[in-house]
Amino acid sequence: MPAHSMRDLHHAPLNGPGLESPLYLCAMKVGIIMGSKSDLPVLEQAAEILTELGVQHEMTVVSAHRTPDRMVEYARSARDRGIGVIVAGAGGAAHLPGMVASLTSLPVVGVPVKSSNSIDGWDSILSILQMPSGIPVATVALDGGRNAGLLAARILSAGNVALAERLDAYAEALRDKVMDSVDAVETKGRRIQQG
Repeated sequence: MPAHSMRDLHHAPLNGPGLESPLYLCAMKVGIIMGSKSDLPVLEQAAEILTELGVQHEMTVVSAHRTPDRMVEYARSARDRGIGVIVAGAGGAAHLPGMVASLTSLPVVGVPVKSSNSIDGWDSILSILQMPSGIPVATVALDGGRNAGLLAARILSAGNVALAERLDAYAEALRDKVMDSVDAVETKGRRIQQG
């Protein structure tokens, strides 16, 4: 199997149309990394919401324990490759987010993953959450890939009005969905009460 360098990743196609596509609202992209391929079902949720919001991204496997040199190269080269935020997911000991955060000043969003070797996910949560002073990692819920993608987009939106507007529209759609369910639930409650 060929070795993959960060240079290859930089020139690899992104998940979506090319950089010149008007679908992308932000020049900076999000790097989505995971400790192993088994984390993909959780981390692809981040990629899906970023695509929906028009934020370009890249995805790859970077293991803190099995490919430490790759992890160091990824973290140290991220800013030069146009990454603005890194979403890092890992299960078990879950050292990837914290180690990456120790190697870059970019914001890192940690996603604890409930893996097959996990202690019900708590080991992953605490490994990512309990970072030492000076090495911050924003931590989302267990298996919270979608929220990690949303948080990454919100971070990038601080300097991008178009992306902020798209996030506002997303929040409005969530509100509308809840309000639609209010009527349905209240109507059902009245029917039950009337017998």
